[in-house]
Amino acid sequence: MKLSHKTVFGFIIGVIFTAVLLAVFSHHPDEEARLQIQDSEAQTVDQKQFQQDEIYNSRQNAITRAIAAVSPAVVSINTRKLQYRDNPLAYDPFWRHFVPRYDRVLQELQGLGSGFIFSKDGHIITNQHVIDGADEISVTLPGGEKFDAKLIGEDFDTDVAVIKISGRDFQFVKFGDSDDIIIGEWAIAIGNPFGLFDVSAKPTVTVGVISAVDQDFGRLNNQRVYEDMIQTDAAINSGNSGGPLVNSDGKVIGMNAFIYSGNDNIGTSIGLGFAIPVNRIKTVKDQLLEHGSVPHDFWSGIQYQDLSPMIAFLLDLKSSDGIIITDVGRGTPWDDAGLESEDVILEIGGQRIHSSKDIDSLKKKMRFSAGDELELTVYRNRRIYRAVVKF
Repeated sequence: MKLSHKTVFGFIIGVIFTAVLLAVFSHHPDEEARLQIQDSEAQTVDQKQFQQDEIYNSRQNAITRAIAAVSPAVVSINTRKLQYRDNPLAYDPFWRHFVPRYDRVLQELQGLGSGFIFSKDGHIITNQHVIDGADEISVTLPGGEKFDAKLIGEDFDTDVAVIKISGRDFQFVKFGDSDDIIIGEWAIAIGNPFGLFDVSAKPTVTVGVISAVDQDFGRLNNQRVYEDMIQTDAAINSGNSGGPLVNSDGKVIGMNAFIYSGNDNIGTSIGLGFAIPVNRIKTVKDQLLEHGSVPHDFWSGIQYQDLSPMIAFLLDLKSSDGIIITDVGRGTPWDDAGLESEDVILEIGGQRIHSSKDIDSLKKKMRFSAGDELELTVYRNRRIYRAVVKF
């Protein structure tokens, strides 16, 4: 039997259409399972990454961010000093007969401390007692890179020094405002306690709070003057001297200077650490950069004594409050201000003067820079007038 062309053509079209339908609607179970596994694995990886990110973010806080911002600018400082000492054999009961008493031995003294970079060209602030008398100063950056440092300027009284390393584009700290400190806020001490920086090539961190402010110690036995100090219970130990005290904003609010220790031989922390306020550091730092030192002898241009009741009566004063000038140095700021012998100073900088003890207190607290002015209230010839001492 003969098939028509139309019949053959329709049969072919039908076969093709059926094959297409089978290809479209058929699926392989193994392939589907493989795709599902891939999707599941991708979801698991995403979930794990999300969980890890959540955990990491939960560990970040103001303190960790502050540490990350400041630590790269905190350095270890090592010093080397050569000095002569008497030969110990000269005092030995036996050897002293063979060794002259004047025989001297050259010895090397090594010291360590901390510091922090405050400019991109490598200027560093530290305590003066860290580099005092050093013949060589070595600075180690986080990561272990070492530099020889040179002394730019130092001030014994305030215990502040500026040194410098060669280079550029160093990471540096940001200064805060020590007049804006809140008692109880976070305090972060960063530095090189017991030389641990040299072990790991990075500074160590302790955290506490601001315990008190405006702690006045006056002139200590080491003859340095520590006024308006910041107290913290963040652990500060031997080697932390010169390191920054940082707030939770990542700004330096002070420089760790000394502690009250429970051990006379080793500087171990008992929660009583003290830092020089950063506002004073900034003032001293500017003087050291410009002049290499800080003048403290302004008071030497004037001599004075307490005002006795008899002298007050003779001068027609109603009380014996104040001090009477006995001598004014020629060419001094006091002389330029027009002060004379027998003038009576009643007020200095708005503070009432009762006796010479008030002057002694002001000497410890007041720091003058070139261009500063000090206003006085002076009694002379039964009249009160204003005098301005310019430094």
